[in-house]
Amino acid sequence: MSSAQKTVSVFMALISAMLVLILGLYTGWPAWAWPLTVILLGAAWAGVTFATLRTNRGRPLSETVTAPPVPEVERRELPVEDIALPSALADYDFLFSATIRWCPEKPYAQETGTHHGGLALQAIVERAGAVTLAHQPLRSSLIQQELSGALAEMLPDRGGRIRAMALDVVLRLSEDDQRRLDRLAAIRKDEELWEHERKQEKSKRDYLGHDVLQNTGRAVVWWLARNDEKVERTVNDIGLLAQLTSAANNEQVAEPFRHLVPGAAVEEAAEVVRDPADLFTEFMRQMGFKPGDDACVMVADQVARAIKDKDADTAEEIRTRFAPPEESPEESREESADLSPDQGTVGEEGGDGGDGTEE
Repeated sequence: MSSAQKTVSVFMALISAMLVLILGLYTGWPAWAWPLTVILLGAAWAGVTFATLRTNRGRPLSETVTAPPVPEVERRELPVEDIALPSALADYDFLFSATIRWCPEKPYAQETGTHHGGLALQAIVERAGAVTLAHQPLRSSLIQQELSGALAEMLPDRGGRIRAMALDVVLRLSEDDQRRLDRLAAIRKDEELWEHERKQEKSKRDYLGHDVLQNTGRAVVWWLARNDEKVERTVNDIGLLAQLTSAANNEQVAEPFRHLVPGAAVEEAAEVVRDPADLFTEFMRQMGFKPGDDACVMVADQVARAIKDKDADTAEEIRTRFAPPEESPEESREESADLSPDQGTVGEEGGDGGDGTEE
């Protein structure tokens, strides 16, 4: 008899004795019935035990005690390395490494043909991808901490067959992608810096062009404020400020400040002396003459003849400006000579007239 059978026999004997005791007390047995009941009960159990031993005699132990088969223990940890996970930036994937741990959702359920490790890997990759897809691949170390927390709990998979978690999580980028992102970050920083500098420069130009140098008066007030209200120095610099204002607005120096600009009056006088043809042209325009008209050509030719001995270049310039488009200056001069009265002709006409009178 095995130890298990002995234990069962003793247990059943105790239960039987308790039942007989309860029955005797309830029915009020006489004193002589108690020893007889105990003898009968012991004999009955002795017979049962003897019959059991006789039945199992000669049988091997493996036949008398059948132990349940020990199920094959499935390894419940799986290391994975460099699994690509998507990021919020296209074509830039994270590389995920970790140790995946799992357990069956129902430990005593018999599931044949199921690879729990594959289910655990699928569940962890899905959970990790949902986290990384919401982040830019710029700070992988920070995202790694968030991912470690998200995968640190045993959670069931979609089919409810296993629970899985991940340990020793490592999240990184490939060397090529990291190098590209570093270059893009450097370029982006340079562009932002250049944009700020451009805006600052444009702001200065707008301030100077549309406010400070809008006119000479504004420039003088600005210069006075910049020089701690040094009036004498500001007064001495009014000519320079007038020049700056005129240059900024692409115009000549205003008349009230022209005398403060060194050499301005001399240049204006030289310009008048240097361009007499322009003065004559303006005179003809104000008088209503139009270039090409017969009267205009005649007047211009007479003026050119008058000043030819003093300034041949100016005379030629005047004759050229007012000559008809289809005629050259020489033809215009010859035509004017033919049309103008000649002193010899007048004498001849007078002589003829005199002769006629005398006759």
